[in-house]
Parts: sequence; C-alpha cells; structure tokens
Amino acid sequence: MRSLAAEEGSFQIPLWGVPVVLLLLYVGLFSGLGALGLVGPDEPRYAAIARAMAETHDWITPRLWGAPWFEKPVLYYWTAGIAMRIFGVSEFAARLPSALAALLAVAAVKWTALRSYGVVTAWYSLLMLPTSVAMIGFSRAASPDMLFAGLLTAAMAVACEMLQKPRPGPILRIAFGFFLGAAVLAKGPAAVILAGGSTLLWAALTRQWRAPFRFLHPLVIAVFCGTALPWYVLCALLNPDFLRIFIWQHNFERYTTPIFEHRQPVWFYGYILLLAVLPWIAFLFGALFRAAVRLKQRTAIESINLFLACWTVFPILFFSFSQSKLPGYILPAIPPLFLLLGRWVSESIQRNSKMAAQTLASTGAALSIVAVAFASTKLRTDYYPSKDFRIELLIFILGAAIALLAFKKRMMAGFAVMALTVIAAVEIANFVVLPEIDSAVSYRQLATKLLRDGASRRDLSLYRVSRETEYGLNYYFDCDLPTWVPGKSEPEWILARLPMDMQIARRYDVVDDNPLNKYIPVFSLYRRKQRAQ
Repeated sequence: MRSLAAEEGSFQIPLWGVPVVLLLLYVGLFSGLGALGLVGPDEPRYAAIARAMAETHDWITPRLWGAPWFEKPVLYYWTAGIAMRIFGVSEFAARLPSALAALLAVAAVKWTALRSYGVVTAWYSLLMLPTSVAMIGFSRAASPDMLFAGLLTAAMAVACEMLQKPRPGPILRIAFGFFLGAAVLAKGPAAVILAGGSTLLWAALTRQWRAPFRFLHPLVIAVFCGTALPWYVLCALLNPDFLRIFIWQHNFERYTTPIFEHRQPVWFYGYILLLAVLPWIAFLFGALFRAAVRLKQRTAIESINLFLACWTVFPILFFSFSQSKLPGYILPAIPPLFLLLGRWVSESIQRNSKMAAQTLASTGAALSIVAVAFASTKLRTDYYPSKDFRIELLIFILGAAIALLAFKKRMMAGFAVMALTVIAAVEIANFVVLPEIDSAVSYRQLATKLLRDGASRRDLSLYRVSRETEYGLNYYFDCDLPTWVPGKSEPEWILARLPMDMQIARRYDVVDDNPLNKYIPVFSLYRRKQRAQ
C-alpha cells in the first residue's frame, strides 16, 4: 500500500492545539473513573476476580469467590489487580486498565494517521475519537472490552505500516505479534478471527493475495505464541476443564447459540454504531454519502482506505451473525472508523468542499436545538423542581458558536469548540449527574449504608434479586452473600425484590431509607424485628 501522507501539503497545529488535545484525553478518558459505583453484573464480577488475584497472588487461575471462573482470559485481571495493589481497591483502579487501553487506541490511530495520511487527518481524528460516546463510555468500564479494542487497534496500526513497506523490519514484526498476542490474552481467539478476517477481506477486494503472508513470518508467529500461549498452557495444566469451558462454552457456544440470553436482531449493531459515534454522527453519514458517490462513479478507492474500511466493517458483520450480541463486541471497529472520518474531513477541506463545513454546522445547530428542547421540557413538567437553565444556555451558546465557525470556514476552531463542548458535558456528568444517579444504578451507597448500620457478611441475605444486585453487593461486601430460604434461617438483614413477601413481613420491619429506591421502588430492605426492638 502507498502512503498518502505527502498529499496533505502544509498544515500547522497552533500552540493552543497541544493543551486542547491533552485536556480532551484526560477528561474524555480518565476523569471521573470513580464517579459511579460498579454497575451491572459484569463490572463487579470482573473487579472481584482482579481483587482476588491481587490478594491471593494466584495470577494463573481466575477465581470468583474461590471458584475458578473461565469466562474471559486473564489480561484484564492482571492489569486491574496490579492497579489495585498500587492505588488500593477502588472503582478507579478497576477501570484504569480500560482508560489506558483507550489511550493506546487513540495513540495508534494518531500514529497511523500521521504515517499514512499526514497531520491534518491526525488532528481531526485526535479531536473526534476520544470525544465519541464509545470511547468515553468504555474507557470507564471495568471490563476486558476496551483492552481488547485498544490492543487490536495497535495491531491494526502496525499491520497498516507493514503493508506500506517493501520489507517490514523486525521491530514491526515483533510489535504486530506482541499486540495480537496480547489481544488474545484480553478476550480470546476472537482477536485472530477479527484481524485475519479483516485482512483477508482487504486482500480479496484488492486481489493482493500474497500480502497477508507478511503476517505469517516466523518472527511474528514466535512473538505471538510467546505472548499469548504461556498463560493458556499453565491455566489448562492447573485446570483440566479450562479449555472446554472457555473455548467451547464461552466462545463457540456463545457465538452459535443464545446460551447466555443475549439475543438481538441481526441489525442490532446498526443503531449501536450510531450511538457509538455520537456526537459525530453527521460525519458518519457524510462519509458514507461520499463513499457511495465514489462507488457510483467507479472511482478507484485507495488501498489504505479500503484496508481501514475492512477493519471497520468485518467486526460489525462478524458479530451481527452471532447469536449473542452485546454493544462492546464491535468496539474494535470504532478506532479505524474515526480514522476514516478524520481522513474524509481532511480531504473535504483540501478540496475546498462545503460538505464538511455544512456537516459541522448542522452538528452545532443540533446541539442548540437539543438545549432548547431540554429547557422546554423543564418548563412544562414538574419532574425538574429546579428551573436553573445555565447548562442549557451554555450548550445553546456553544452549539451556535460551532455553527458560526463552520459557516465562516474556520474548521480547526469549530472542531476544537465541538470537542470541548463534549468535554464540558463529561465534566458536568462527573460532578452533577453521576453522583445523583449513583444510588439508583450502583450498589455502592446501599453497601456503605448497611455496613455503617452494622450489617456484615454473616447477617445479610438476598431474596429473589437480580444478577446485578447479587454481584454488586457481593463485590462491596467482599463475599458471596447467601440466598435467604424461608423457614430455614433468620438473618439480621434481608434485601428482597418487591412485592413484599408475607413471610418476611411478619418477622421483619421495612427500612424506609433504602437508597436503591430513590427513583423507582424496586427493592425492599428488611431488618429483623426482635433485634430492632
């Protein structure tokens, strides 16, 4: 493949560009990692396994409350466990590996843009990628998804460089083998499937069948095996059921059957992708329109653009046919997609096309409209007791400023203001929104209240609760809390899903200040009457 970096001409990033990018990276990827307690069934489960590794020093077998747990490979547990040993057990430490992996993905995109396209594409990719919903959200998730996506993006960046050189050197071969092997440690054989499938799709479209053999060089294979295989071999030797459970049940059966109840229609990732690229969704439509025009005109598509498009499209297609679908599965498609969007913006600016400016102006106008609509909702409903419109006014002004800058063709400043608007929204969420909803979506506040009121792992039981409740409270109590069986035990505290069970009501008092019911009554917290009196 031929690099297009020399085609961009002269372009200079102003002095204010450096602090702006640093601010975007810090706030977009790292700020507020602990603003929200661990949510859902996955975050507390993964964090509990990492904490167990850090405490027991058993870095081979993942264990959940003492029992081996082979749902995912070990890389997230290693990185989160090390973070917990350095920074202490906290939400920040549990989510730090994802934030660092997101930074790796952004760095890989920037490096590929500089090497393959030039400074203009690198600049706009740097503004858009870390301010997308996908990167902001998954960089704050205590899960292997972002680790997998970041390492696979780094492998893609090295692969792109290898294909642009007549003879790739040993450093590139070592780097590709290492990043792909680390991605296998993060989430399993899907790394090889996505990397291989994307590259073979590109080779088929360009009829460059010999190019993929560059990635089968003995040095690449040796580094890949040296990175990925030792843990798999050790874990299989220590746990005879590991390969059957992990490879067969959690990879093959997860893909081919709805065994884990993650059923979604085949078009599921269509609207997930639209949500993932927010607030840059208009640029996605603009780039797709430009690609459709080029195909209609039968204009040749540069091989490097096609390579990145294959790394974007193949993961979406592959997981669209899976019987188990979760939003994080297509996360590896997001970095190459934003690299292509940055390229489309830079091409539009070089051609003096109005399309990128019009797209940016429409995005700014949409922000202003959203601000007006939200303010109108506040005025017409009693759900919002406060009639403070400062946030809505700020968003309206910023949206109007973005539209004005785009109208005046000041694209660099317009994109910077747009990115800073997203960052301002993230900080507002960190300090205003997330602390407010923490008690409704996380079990951190409830666990804190119970521990403060004298509850312990020995006298709290759960009754008819969801997996999210079970795993969340288990993590914050650092144990596997028992399930209450009526007539067989009388614990001091019982947390039960509504409606009230009469067997509980006769012997227990309801605790009214349950923080879980701040918005919607879902759970009842009970305390035994005899001890309460």
